[in-house]
Amino acid sequence: MKTIGLVIADEYEYLPFLRVAATYGEVKEGTFRTRPCAEVTVNDCRIAAVSCGIGKVAAATAAAFLIADEKADYIFNIGLSGAVSGLHEGEIALGASFVECDFDLTAIGRKQGENPSKDWLHEADKDLLAKAQNVLGVRTAAFGCGDLFLADPIKKDFFKDTFAINAFDMETGAVASVCKCAGVPFLSLRQMSDSADDASAETYTAVNNAQPEDLAKMILKVTQNI
Repeated sequence: MKTIGLVIADEYEYLPFLRVAATYGEVKEGTFRTRPCAEVTVNDCRIAAVSCGIGKVAAATAAAFLIADEKADYIFNIGLSGAVSGLHEGEIALGASFVECDFDLTAIGRKQGENPSKDWLHEADKDLLAKAQNVLGVRTAAFGCGDLFLADPIKKDFFKDTFAINAFDMETGAVASVCKCAGVPFLSLRQMSDSADDASAETYTAVNNAQPEDLAKMILKVTQNI
């Protein structure tokens, strides 16, 4: 039986997963390394989902422990993102590439985002991404991430121009880095909750509080087809 580790940052993104997972079978809730977790079996896959908390450190930690402790064969991620370029609010996209936009060694002559000690531009697993795209029929996009809620049009344009990203969040690049290091395929599915501008906080809050179930339904559909 394959094991999928599912990393979900925010509680309001995690609760819809619990509701949808319950339609597939018994959901066993508990605690994983102090964080809320749940387990459900879908077809021939065991899904271990963790509500890890917001941000790169929290998400990377959860991914690493899921790989080490749960022997995850895949790491999946769902959540909300800000639309930066070529995407609109409400649209759902699969991550094709990932970068930590806020990593900054420019003071010592490095490019924005460049980490001289490791790979810093990550691509999704091509086979897994192709299967997910075939099942869901959604577009792929370049994801940027950083430990900030992007609501500054100037910074948004800077990240867009520097990294050619389509969406911005606070977790994906860090999880992609962990998965690359561990040799575990990574898949991220994100819904655009806002436009990463002056109105983002209000728009994001409204979408997040509504707890949409689309992402949970779609990621479980992918699970049935890998």
